[in-house]
Amino acid sequence: MSEERSLGEAIGAYLRAMGHEEVSLLGEVARCWEDVVGPKVAEHASPAGFVGGDLVVAVDDPGWATQLGFLAETILGGLEAELGRSVALGLKVTVRR
Repeated sequence: MSEERSLGEAIGAYLRAMGHEEVSLLGEVARCWEDVVGPKVAEHASPAGFVGGDLVVAVDDPGWATQLGFLAETILGGLEAELGRSVALGLKVTVRR
């Protein structure tokens, strides 16, 4: 009997097998981002990558950078709860130009 998986799960498994764990993890984070941070925050902020163990989040305004700085622990805890594993050591926020 074959195991049925979604295309996203198959791509994630392939990326992990090829040593691209961060790309796979970023996809997982992106899929649950709005559920974790809420639609208002997700409208202005999105996961952009990983640097030195930190999740990089891009925002569209410096005010959102400040807000996400205050919410970093809550966001990382929410992602961990949603994904069932630790995602990053910290949150690094950058303003998109």
